[in-house]
Amino acid sequence: MSNFNDFNNQQVAKLPKHLRQFIVEQNYEKYTPIDQAVWRYVMRQNYSYLKHVAYYPYIQGLNRAGLSIEYIPDLQTMNDNLGKIGWGAVTVDGFIPPAAFMEYQACRVLVIAADIRQINHIEYTPSPDIIHESAGHAPIIADTAYNNYLSYFGSIGTKAMFSNKDYELYEAIRKLSILKEAVGADEEEIAAAEKKLHYIADNMGESSEMALLGRLHWWTVEYGLIGTLENPKIYGAALLSSIGESATCMNSDIKKLWYNLNTINYQFDITKQQPQLFVTETFQNLIDVLEAFADTMAFRRGGTESILKAIECKNPSTAVYSSGLQVTGVFTDMGINKADELTFIKTTGPSALAFAGKQLNGQGKDYHATGFSSPVGKLKGIDNAFEDHNLAELELLGVLVGGKSKLTFESGIVVNGLVKEIIIKEAKLILIVFTECTVTESNGNILFKPEWGTYDMAIGEKIISVFNGAADKDLYEEIVFVSKEQTHKVAYEEKTQQLHIIYQKVRSIRENSIGYDELPAIFNDLKTNHRVDWLCALETLEIVYHKQLDLSFEKELRIYLEMKAATEPDHAKLINDGLHVIANPVTQLINEED
Repeated sequence: MSNFNDFNNQQVAKLPKHLRQFIVEQNYEKYTPIDQAVWRYVMRQNYSYLKHVAYYPYIQGLNRAGLSIEYIPDLQTMNDNLGKIGWGAVTVDGFIPPAAFMEYQACRVLVIAADIRQINHIEYTPSPDIIHESAGHAPIIADTAYNNYLSYFGSIGTKAMFSNKDYELYEAIRKLSILKEAVGADEEEIAAAEKKLHYIADNMGESSEMALLGRLHWWTVEYGLIGTLENPKIYGAALLSSIGESATCMNSDIKKLWYNLNTINYQFDITKQQPQLFVTETFQNLIDVLEAFADTMAFRRGGTESILKAIECKNPSTAVYSSGLQVTGVFTDMGINKADELTFIKTTGPSALAFAGKQLNGQGKDYHATGFSSPVGKLKGIDNAFEDHNLAELELLGVLVGGKSKLTFESGIVVNGLVKEIIIKEAKLILIVFTECTVTESNGNILFKPEWGTYDMAIGEKIISVFNGAADKDLYEEIVFVSKEQTHKVAYEEKTQQLHIIYQKVRSIRENSIGYDELPAIFNDLKTNHRVDWLCALETLEIVYHKQLDLSFEKELRIYLEMKAATEPDHAKLINDGLHVIANPVTQLINEED
């Protein structure tokens, strides 16, 4: 793993520890000559078409992000350029968990899958790859209104509550994307993975906050259109990086709908072309819709319904008392009164207490290894909030260090014990630590006994916020969920390695303008030993055509490619699109734009 200061990028250097475990080396030397040719083909096609339908000037966006049409981007170069606009980039291994992805986005760091799609998936791959992440996401990052939306979305998404089903869906999507991009993948295994993904997707139950946010993310960041319903422009990264869908998405049979809060009701399927797309008039509208949805989320609403979401989550989350005290753990129980107001909360397993995102001394998950519980609510007979009492006012209530104290809550919960410590933060009483303590409910049920040890009582009339994950992630979540399903590393057979050599020769001839006399032998090798290939033949034709080397050789190449297009349906559009770009050079178009 790289040293985070190696990139000289402030956003990457500031990443918290719990996010760094997802980062992998880019290992630029692993990209083969075919990989480089795939990048070049896609980028040339993109520019040829996207200059008409992309929201922003494509080449200007590429340059500002440190990207080139000719070469797969180097992470260092991207970080040098993105750093100028307050962003950074890291490489990861395929899909990462949604919560981690959102947090990277909040930190203004692009997550880029280090791998690149196979040539047989050149139009589209369900697996995240460097074409999608860098050529799709990075160029539009230079737009201030959009990158503000992107980082703000991340900050909201980081708080979103999720369910166990969300993790199952993530794992199923990750596995299918890896299988589909693997060389020589077993078709039966792919079919089984697709069947499992659809089964999980069809049986998710009530959608979690993360699932609903995932839909908003999909229909904006990945598949978003901007402008009018009649003449929209593309800004979504999935469309910008798919030379197939970027063209078909503008067809009239793909419905165009206005983007609003109702969009959360539209599910998506990563294995199929999208039946409809959503158009926003402005990027500000994206933020307005996100704000409207955020107002429904547990981190803003708090209360009983939010603790219920935490219990259903079955994973660590954080509840915030009105005093500011933050309780992190797996929530398993709560008490409510007749008005459906919380009377106590309970976690099971490793738990921690924090304030303002920083864990309190001695209140970590090792200390609260088996769980935490505490009352919520007002003290009986006391008008002002308990958390607003200072030490002098507490003493009048009989609460002072070293003294016995009995506290009765309006809910009927009674706390009776010896005060060991009183903790106040920013003029708010947040915690009282008791020894020799008994905690009982009004019906006589015992919640805590003296022999159980020290009792830490949280202070706060209400739970004002509940959010996903820990308050102090670096101390609580030293190791977060990382999938065991790893992307497949390719071992190339000898014949493929020979094809790599041919691709490299063609690139060298094109770039150095020497060795043209080798091209007929190269083509003969291609059509004799590598009949499945079409892209290297296209690159050979490109050189012969533009250098006007040999009309008969050019004709032979063109006939060969036209025959392949006629007899190989899977390659027909790719070859014909390639022939179009050869006849309409991208370099000429770039110069015209500049």
